[in-house]
Amino acid sequence: MNSFEALRDPERCKAVLAQIEEAMQGQTLRFMEVCGTHTVALFRSGVHSLLPSSVVHLTGPGCPVCVTHESEVAAYMELAARPDVIIATFGDLMRVPGPGGSTLKKAQAEGARVEVVYSPFDALAVAANNPGDKVVFLGIGFETTAPTVAATVRLAKQQGLANFFVMPFHKLVPPALDALLSDPAMAIEGFMLPGHVSAMIGLKPYAPLAEKYGIPAVVAGFEPLDLLQAILLMAEMKRQGKPRVINNYKRVVSDEGNPKALSILYEVYKPGDALWRGIGTIPGSGLVMSDAYKAFDAFEALGVTLKESKPLPGCRCGEVLKGIMPPNQCPLFAKACTPASPVGPCMVSTEGSCAAYYKYQLDLSPA
Repeated sequence: MNSFEALRDPERCKAVLAQIEEAMQGQTLRFMEVCGTHTVALFRSGVHSLLPSSVVHLTGPGCPVCVTHESEVAAYMELAARPDVIIATFGDLMRVPGPGGSTLKKAQAEGARVEVVYSPFDALAVAANNPGDKVVFLGIGFETTAPTVAATVRLAKQQGLANFFVMPFHKLVPPALDALLSDPAMAIEGFMLPGHVSAMIGLKPYAPLAEKYGIPAVVAGFEPLDLLQAILLMAEMKRQGKPRVINNYKRVVSDEGNPKALSILYEVYKPGDALWRGIGTIPGSGLVMSDAYKAFDAFEALGVTLKESKPLPGCRCGEVLKGIMPPNQCPLFAKACTPASPVGPCMVSTEGSCAAYYKYQLDLSPA
């Protein structure tokens, strides 16, 4: 049995599950994961369905497409309508509804110039091949992807590409966790911390979770045993009244993170306020261009601003992202809103909570 087979071994998983049930005697645990890959892994592995009822799983704002705010969608749709602009984006954003139900996919069908790319570096090639146009890359995602986008901007500067720009919609996870915990109505009792983000930032940014809020938190991998061990560690810390932050994904995540990636990230960007769908503005939870790279900021270079934009009619993604509403309790779930005809981004993205609930048929009956 190799190491990955061991992490999926049913007997080992059963043993940890029994330990969880023992640790849960007389207590409950409402834990939240803030990673779209964890959302899917919990459902796909079956771990979600095996947990005792005293362990409540909340899906949080961990899907990069889902947390992109309505006003940000409106801003890039405005740019897509300009004849001298080419939008370069990852595919997930193509079907996210904007104002009036418009999407990049519809705009593309109507003549807008939109290129789906698989890496931000691909967008540089689009810019180099279209010197008479302005190429705008949509920079969404968390600390996981932001360093690669930063490296792309730095390369654009080195190559002297004056027609390449980024819309910096990146979000930072630790300030969002702080914002969620500052709302007592959330009643979160533990965090399963994102493995990918943690590989970049390490453990230090999470320290306030235990020190300020007394919340246990565990960095977890994505195999069934990873998930179960993280839940067990949270349950044990809660029972013992000794919350702390634990790195249980040491085969990938070092406590110090990735200093080289962070160095590139903070050469190009600096922290700024950011809008989150369903949450609003969270101070210091985003990234804006540093002074040395402002020429690559699409907002400044192309004269576009974020304007107030109304939430999508009937969409409850904001409540889903805060763990207030399970997807199947949304009146539109599996009726007006399906993966084939999504009303909101949580049903669009493969990492969205609504799409995961739908795909794994967790509960399609009316709530």
